[in-house]
Amino acid sequence: MSTANPPLRAADGGSLVQAAIQAVTNYIRDERLRVGDTLPGEAHFAELLGVSRAVMREAFGAMAALRLIDVGNGRKPRVGKLDGAVIATSLNHAVSTAQITVAEIWDVRRTIEVRTAALAATCRTDEEAARIMELAQAMAEDRDDDARRTRHDIAFHNAIAHASHNVLFIQIVASFAPLMDVAVPAAWRTRKAKKQQQLMIDRHLAVARAIVARDAAAAAAAMSVHFDDAIGDLLKAETLANGAT
Repeated sequence: MSTANPPLRAADGGSLVQAAIQAVTNYIRDERLRVGDTLPGEAHFAELLGVSRAVMREAFGAMAALRLIDVGNGRKPRVGKLDGAVIATSLNHAVSTAQITVAEIWDVRRTIEVRTAALAATCRTDEEAARIMELAQAMAEDRDDDARRTRHDIAFHNAIAHASHNVLFIQIVASFAPLMDVAVPAAWRTRKAKKQQQLMIDRHLAVARAIVARDAAAAAAAMSVHFDDAIGDLLKAETLANGAT
């Protein structure tokens, strides 16, 4: 069987499957395909690239796992949508294998969330502002219910990211969700006294009010104070733990 191009070759240090992934990625770029657009199937690329169906099957499988393409039974593959779950998987793997620390992740998260708060104050819709305030108030109402308060807290930060209207920020903040499921309750546990818990709630309300007021500088400052107050002890504990080992 003839092919449209010379047979594909693996790059130095890479595999034939990796070369096939790059070729499909280049095709998507060169054809200017967008999310949801259909791609030719494995057989087409196998013939085009001069590789076996097995190679293309593995390449397509890897791309699907990375959410670069969306594949399903009985239909053509489609261009995938950016998915924070892929970032989350990488972060969890990096933490569990001691490549990065939780403290390093929260340091990055703090920088991102301060920026998203400022953007949200500038870009938010009225509906988004109302939702952010609603979630901050819900934390106050459910202050004695750890599970519900945690859900409100995580949703609060995700809502701010969505209100930033920056797709990359939205996905990066979403990628922190598995770690937040652990860190948010831990942060609240460091605040056992009612006065301390009220201060945590007040920090969230200050962020929400600044976003509602469209005050970007105040929103960024309030988020910075909130992070320093809520996460500071966790970062200190992580630093001490690493220093003791």
